[in-house]
Amino acid sequence: MADKDIMSKIKELKEATGAGVAECKAAIEEANGDFEKAIEILRKKGIAKAEKRLSRTAKEGIVESYIHIGGRIGVLVELNCETDFVARNDEFKKLAHEIAMQIAAMSPRWVKREDVPEEVLKKEYEIYFEQSKSEGKPDNIADKIAKGKIEKFFEENCLYEQTWIRDGKTKIQDFIKLAISKFGENISVRRFSRFEIGKD
Repeated sequence: MADKDIMSKIKELKEATGAGVAECKAAIEEANGDFEKAIEILRKKGIAKAEKRLSRTAKEGIVESYIHIGGRIGVLVELNCETDFVARNDEFKKLAHEIAMQIAAMSPRWVKREDVPEEVLKKEYEIYFEQSKSEGKPDNIADKIAKGKIEKFFEENCLYEQTWIRDGKTKIQDFIKLAISKFGENISVRRFSRFEIGKD
C-alpha cells in the first residue's frame, strides 16, 4: 500500500474512532489495510482500556436536552464525567446529544439492567414461563426460554443494553466505553426523562 493511501486511511480512522495517530497506524497495519477490521481492532482495545476507568467517580457533567422534530417528544439526560474540563468539551456535548436522541428514538425505561426493579423482573419471568408452559414445554425448557426472553427485555428496555441507532450493531454501553477511552475519564449516564405528548 502506498504511503499516501496509508496516511489517508489513518486520517479517516482517526476521525471515525477518535484514537491517536500511532494507534490508528498500528491498527491499519494489523488489519493489513482493511478499514473495517482496523475499526474493530481499535474498538476492542478502547473498550478494554475503558473497563479500567469504570470504577472512578464521575461527578461533573452536563444535562443535555433534545426535542424531536414537531415537538412531540423531548428528552433530558444527565451525562457525568470526572472533570469540568471534559464536561465543557464540544465532543462530550455531542456524545450527550447522541444519547438523548437514542432515548427519544428507542424509549428505554431504565439506564442499566441493574436499575430494573426485582419485582418487575420476577413478573416478566413468570409471564414468559407460563406462556411456555401453556405451549406444552417442560419446566426446564420453559425456564431457559423465560431467561432468554428476560435478556431480550433488557435489550429493549435498558439504555445501556440497546443497540445504537446510528450503526445498528454497537451497544450503547460499548459506545460509552469508547468515549471513556477517548476522553480518558469515566463517563456514565446518571438519569434521564423522556416526554411524549399524550403518554404518561
